[in-house]
Amino acid sequence: MSKSTLPRTAAATATKALEKRPLSSLTDMRGDTLVRLEKAVLDLFSSRDFHEVSLQDVARSANVSLQTIYKYFGSKEALVYSMLDTMLGRLAERMIDHLQGIDDVRERLRKTCWVTLDYMDKHPAVMLLMFTAVPVSRHKNIDIYESPELMGAFLGVLKDGQARGVLNSQVSSKVLLDVFMGMVGRVVLMHIVRGEKRPLTDQFNELFHILWRAMSAD
Repeated sequence: MSKSTLPRTAAATATKALEKRPLSSLTDMRGDTLVRLEKAVLDLFSSRDFHEVSLQDVARSANVSLQTIYKYFGSKEALVYSMLDTMLGRLAERMIDHLQGIDDVRERLRKTCWVTLDYMDKHPAVMLLMFTAVPVSRHKNIDIYESPELMGAFLGVLKDGQARGVLNSQVSSKVLLDVFMGMVGRVVLMHIVRGEKRPLTDQFNELFHILWRAMSAD
C-alpha cells in the first residue's frame, strides 16, 4: 500500500465513524435540547430533501448553537441517524414487549404488527424521514437495525413458528423477517404518500390477514 493511500483510507474510516454515531454521549446533553433537536430534524428532513437542509437550519429551528451540534454529532448524517435511531428505539421497545410473554406465534406477530402500524399512524414523519433522508445502503448506520435484542427476539419468534410448522420453512427466518418488514414498510409509506386519512389500524384485521397468508405454512 502506498503512502498516499493511507491518509485516504484513514479519512474514509473516520467519515464512516462520524456518520454512524455521535462524537459525545447524548446522556450529557440537556433533555430539553435533545427534544428540540429531535423535533427540528423530524420537521426539516421529512419535509425537504436531505441536501436542502443545512446544520445551520437545524440549529436555528432547534434554537441550539451550531457548536453544540458539531460537538455531539460532527456531521449532518450522524445527526439524522442518531435522531432516527432514538425515534425507532421507542418502537423497538414496544415491539420487544409484544414479542414476549405469549406462546402463540400468530398472536405474537399480530400484536407486533398492530404496534408497528399504530406507531406509524401516529408518527408518519418518522417513516418519511427514514425513507427520504437515509439511503438503504446507510440503514446499517442506524443502530436499531443491528439491535441483537430486537432482531434476536423477532427471529426467535419466526424460527419457533417454523419449527412448529406454523410458518413457511422453505425460506430462512431472515427472509420471513424481510417479508414482514417489507410489506408493513411499503404499506405504511404509500399510505403516507397518498395522503390517506383513514388510519391503517382501522384496516388492521384485513392487512394482517394478507401478511399472515404470505408467511404461514398453509
